[in-house]
Amino acid sequence: MEKQKTTEKNWKTKLHEIIYEADTPAGKLFDVLLLILILVSIFAVMFESIEEIDNKYHVLLNTVEWIVTILFTLEYIARIISVKKPSQYIFSFYGVVDLLSTIPKYLALIFAGTHALVALRALRLLRIFRILKLVQLLGASNSLVKALKASRAKISVFLFVVIILAVILGTVMYLVEGNSDSGFTSIPTSIYWTIVTLTTVGYGDIAPVTALGQLIASIIMILGYGIIAIPTGIVSAEYVNQGKEEHIDINTQSCPSCSAESHHDNADFCYDCGHKLNH
Repeated sequence: MEKQKTTEKNWKTKLHEIIYEADTPAGKLFDVLLLILILVSIFAVMFESIEEIDNKYHVLLNTVEWIVTILFTLEYIARIISVKKPSQYIFSFYGVVDLLSTIPKYLALIFAGTHALVALRALRLLRIFRILKLVQLLGASNSLVKALKASRAKISVFLFVVIILAVILGTVMYLVEGNSDSGFTSIPTSIYWTIVTLTTVGYGDIAPVTALGQLIASIIMILGYGIIAIPTGIVSAEYVNQGKEEHIDINTQSCPSCSAESHHDNADFCYDCGHKLNH
């Protein structure tokens, strides 16, 4: 009995290392193959949306999609089996994404129009950060998030001023261009044009025709460049104030008990539940 438990523990540990971690050759190979399957599935859905291709290769594309769906179903079951607490994975971000990206093909057998939801599999490409060890970039992203939080009050005030400015300039443009056949049919429409012009998007659906209107438009265009630069400067200043980057651990260790990640490089036990990590 003891030997049976040990054998079961060994294969579950090995399965967990392959599926959840990318530090071993087998784990890297599994994740690479998984990403390839995700891309194949996404391209299959994209091609199916093109009528000419779908009419010619519908059977092939549908067969490929079913093969990929079955493989993802087996992978989802394997992920549940290989962890000590399955609910930790099932209700995690990746667990929900894995489920939502697998069931649409089955639902398509019952409900029409749900097949396109398999495009949700694109979210699973987030796993590439683990494979390529781009977790290092998370250090910079964390600093950016902190900078955005630190500058939210200044940015909020700035956006409020921009909104007031857009309302005032939009109203002025309505007074100037309202009587001409230029598209400024109401104050909300004029405000919409002002926002489009301030952001330098310029759809071209509305344009001033009077000399005064064109002069005001030119001022708004120039003003737009300055407005775009201000929030960038605010965030950049806060980003510099964050100081030196902290040390970022780049291992992909995942706890076999609670599925917690982001452990320190030399950690032997899970920081969340205390379970021993696989090495």
